[in-house]
This record gives sequence, structure tokens and C-alpha cells, in this order.
Amino acid sequence: MNIQIQHVRDAAGQRCIDGLRDRFSMGDDSCREAVIKILDRVRTEGDKAVVEYTRKFDAPGMQVSELKVQDAEFAEAETLVDESFMTTLHFAADRIRKFHEREMEDSWITTRDDGTVTGRMVRPVDSAGLYVPGGQGGSTPLVSSVLMNGIPAAIAGVERRVMVTPPNREGKVSPALLLAAREVGIDEVYKTGSAWAIGALAFGTATIPRVDVIVGPGNQFVAEAKQQVMGRVRIDMLAGPSEVLIVADDQAEPAFIAADMLAQAEHDPQALALLITTSRSVAEQTLCALNEQVVELSRREIAEEALEGRGAVLLVDTLDEAIELANDIAIEHLELQVREPWQWLPKVRHAGAIFLGSYTPEACGDYVAGPNHVLPTMGTARIASALGVETFLKKSSIISCSRQALLADAEHIQRLAALEGLTAHSNSVAVRVAHASGKKA
Repeated sequence: MNIQIQHVRDAAGQRCIDGLRDRFSMGDDSCREAVIKILDRVRTEGDKAVVEYTRKFDAPGMQVSELKVQDAEFAEAETLVDESFMTTLHFAADRIRKFHEREMEDSWITTRDDGTVTGRMVRPVDSAGLYVPGGQGGSTPLVSSVLMNGIPAAIAGVERRVMVTPPNREGKVSPALLLAAREVGIDEVYKTGSAWAIGALAFGTATIPRVDVIVGPGNQFVAEAKQQVMGRVRIDMLAGPSEVLIVADDQAEPAFIAADMLAQAEHDPQALALLITTSRSVAEQTLCALNEQVVELSRREIAEEALEGRGAVLLVDTLDEAIELANDIAIEHLELQVREPWQWLPKVRHAGAIFLGSYTPEACGDYVAGPNHVLPTMGTARIASALGVETFLKKSSIISCSRQALLADAEHIQRLAALEGLTAHSNSVAVRVAHASGKKA
């Protein structure tokens, strides 16, 4: 692989940084028009469009009656997985539940001396749809995505939770995905994927009722469809390819760094894997380790394409400079493979998730650490957070004024209303003041 070590103070290094800063504004318009047509067909034709697209791209024999996974298919799934998988599934789910249970928000009320009561009522949305990719022909079922999206929705108290996932050519869904759905309390699963699945969740069809929130990762068609239905439904975030940035000093282990860069690179040819280090020796050894390790990967071609096209190794003079650059980039996954990583944590302002120490690979966060792996990408960590229980909650303000309180506040309300030219607002207070004094407004 041809990756050059670049010093941030050199022209080439500065161009690399500028490209990273600009990446979040680089949209992919290649599928926009196609998704507009898909969503319009699903909105107007419902099941007919969903089944036609599913037949064309996934399962040629799919029928409308087969879209929903039946109880017999769940039962069959239980016979097709081994005990070790179920052990790991329960283990991961338990870790994720324990973390997200602490995110649940409480309703609250406060009372002023004049009798006014204000507060906030926290309630879950009525329904949520989980999009779960299955890979080509269901070959790489993202079980972790079921857990990461489904568990926070359950903790929030969402009454109706459904899952959509593309079937294989035989019209079946991976048994691992079905059992993961059951693990998080989902019994309503539909065999459809891509933009037409997002459309079905957003608009509803005769078979697939609409939902209030859509979450879950997918390809560019899924991302584009989520963007186009945003507003009609809530979505988790507009996410791009996976990213990692590793900050390393001279004590970091190059083999660990290379392994973690490859772990991101194997996701997608557009994945972003970056190293910022204060040590040229670590940088050079990491490049050697990348070339040694990549040959062992089942997704070698994808990883090589990602690293050659979007990977970077940058040299800086100090760790302060490295951390500040990391804040500027606002990466999805930030690893601090440095001495005393906790010492540097307070300096991190923008990152989707932060991994501290050489024995904390990003992969532990993907699966069993507990925090959610659905994270902001493309620089949006500056303004956005990980998916969590709050994604499935909404808040209503509570206001109750006593007679005494309204009379006391009336002058201020009317003054502001008059300033804004809203005479009806002012009058709605005036009629009550007059009534309280026994006069006509």
C-alpha cells in the first residue's frame, strides 16, 4: 500500500488536513434522483412497489404474504444457531442494557411560591423502525446493530418496535438476526431493504405500518432515503462511512495501531483510517505492520482501497497539537494510544466515541463495551451525539398558572405582546385580569 508519512507543517500534510475538514460538505448525489423515484412509488403503490424492488434486488420469488417473518421462522432460527452464539448474544445485550439504562430521563415538575407549576413530561414515541443490513445475500448479518438500536428503544418504552432487513435470494432472513431481534423484544420483522424499506417505514403500506422514528445504518441508498423522509419521521442521524483517528506517542505499539486502522478500513472503500503521531519511528513501523497484516484479511481488497484512497499518517511535534487537530477533524472514533490517556481526555472536545489506552480497540465499542456504536461521522461530532435512549423520547412542557400568578405576571406579558404587535395575545391576558377584578375587558 502506498501511504506517505506527512508532516502537518508541510504543504502535503496541510492539503490532507484541509481535505479532512471539507469532507462533511461533500455529499453523494449519485443516487438522489433514483431514491426520489423509489420513495414516490412506495408512497403511492405501497406493498406492490416494495415487493417489486425486493424481487429485483434480493429475493426473486418474494410475495406480499411473505414480507412479514412468521412465528415458524423464528422457531426455525432457534434450531440453526449454536449455544455459543446465544451466550455471546446475551452477554453483549446485557452490557448494552446496563449502559443505556443510565440514560433514561425522568419527567420533572417545579412549583413557584405564587402557585405556578412548570415542568417537563418525558414520553416515548409510539413506534420505531430499525433498519438492519444483512450484507450481500445476508452473508454478513449485523447482529450488533440490532442490539445497539433495539435496546435503547426498549428502555425508552417504545410500544411498537419493528425491524426491516433485506432477505437472501431464497427469501429468508439470517437466523442470527431473528434471534437478536427476539433478544431485544422485537417480534415484528419484515423482509425488505434499501430505500424501499425506508419508504415503507416512513409512509406505511398495507403490510408495514408507518413508524415515528427510523434508525440504523445502511448504504448510500438507505442514507439518502433517510435524508429525504426526515421531517416526516425522526431519524437517528445522517451517517457516512466509518472513521477512526488514532493519536499515538512514541510508546504506542505499531501493530495495535495498524490493526485498528485495518478494522475501520475493511468496512468500506470510503472508510477513513488516520494516524496522528509524534513519533516518526512509530509512523514507519505502523506502515510496515499495515502491509504485513492486510494480507491476512478476508476483506483485503476493500481495506487496501480504503487505506490507499483515504488513509493518512500525519506527524506532529507535540501531543497538544495532535489533540487540537483531532478536535478540528471531529472524528467518529478517537483512540488515544498514549501514556496517561486519561490526562489528555479533558482536552478532547469533539469525538463520537473516545477509546483510552492501547488495550481499548474500537472493536470493543462495536460489540460489548456497552456504549452505542451508532455515532456521528463526517465532522458532525462537533454538534451531534451517539444514538441513545433520548433518540426515542420526546418532551412536553407543563405549565399551570394560578389566578394570583397570572395577575402578577399580566403586565409583563402584555408589554411583550404589545412590543411584538400581537394584540390578541395581550387581550387573552386582559380579559382574565378584567374578569378577576369584576370588570368587562
